[in-house]
Amino acid sequence: MITIENLTKFYGKNRAVNNISFTINDNEILGFLGPNGAGKSTTMNMIAGYLPMSGGTVKISGTDISKEPVKAKAKIGYLPQDPPVYPDMRVKEYMSFCAGLKRIPRSKRKDEIQRVMELLRITDVKDKLIKNLSGGYKRRVGFAQAIMGSPDFIILDEPTVGLDPNQVIEVRNIIRELKKSHSVIFSSHILSEVSEVCDRVVIINKGDIRAIDTIENLEKSFGATLILHIKVKGSKTKSASIIEMTKGVKEITDISEEDGNIFSFTTQLDGDAEEVRRRLMSELIKNNVDIVEIYTDKPNLENVFIQLINRPVNSGNLMDLVNEIVPEKNSEQLTKEDNN
Repeated sequence: MITIENLTKFYGKNRAVNNISFTINDNEILGFLGPNGAGKSTTMNMIAGYLPMSGGTVKISGTDISKEPVKAKAKIGYLPQDPPVYPDMRVKEYMSFCAGLKRIPRSKRKDEIQRVMELLRITDVKDKLIKNLSGGYKRRVGFAQAIMGSPDFIILDEPTVGLDPNQVIEVRNIIRELKKSHSVIFSSHILSEVSEVCDRVVIINKGDIRAIDTIENLEKSFGATLILHIKVKGSKTKSASIIEMTKGVKEITDISEEDGNIFSFTTQLDGDAEEVRRRLMSELIKNNVDIVEIYTDKPNLENVFIQLINRPVNSGNLMDLVNEIVPEKNSEQLTKEDNN
């Protein structure tokens, strides 16, 4: 487990990270999310021991990275935002160089280098100069060095930047496989990617943690903002009246005409989506209104992310904000983990 407590970073008088606390559990994939300038890379650099902290502690399996950096860093593999590759080296030379830095025994280096190159599918470019590789291949080379030696914890800062769609899927599958024997923390601006692979997420903005929870719980916490779309054939006035009077419909937010007497309604719900949808369909059919289409926009990580980062935070009331958004059953856990 990695334990981060009261982590803080100042650049001069500017505070980039504000007294944040959270944990990374064993065999967990943790997404680290935030807009540009939120403090993500700074935090990940401090966790990896690459950047000194202004305050707080980072413990890697109980080892304080500030007090015993060599012991702690031996348990970490790190892919920063800019891959730490040497452009004038050939790929296989760079891999051998990294194996030496990580003190992998000489008798095991050849097999380990082959393993990570095959896993990241860079064997076909092993004899090429790194400076002649595409951005996507350079990132895969950087990823390969991060997992070399099978460290317990792998930190990935934007691991899929510059990759084509097929490569993104490959890397996503690799991250899932890594969970079997490693813990992974990674940042990404591709929220659908985070939703696909992460067990929990930390959302940060302007150096403050906005939420820590599973994606499922965060999405559920925004259930009141469910949007239902209904397309019907018939009278607009009659349909609108039925929709507005149906229990669980908060309001009609938009009406558009498509072809003659076909109308589309967008409604905001205030209740269980499936129950409201069944109730609404029953009322429309009972009143001889033909339903052409009906579907629900379920809350997703993107909705959660946008609403969280756009809410103002008063420095003394961060937990009040989190408790508003995260389900009550997680408040105790958050208080222990965040302690902000």
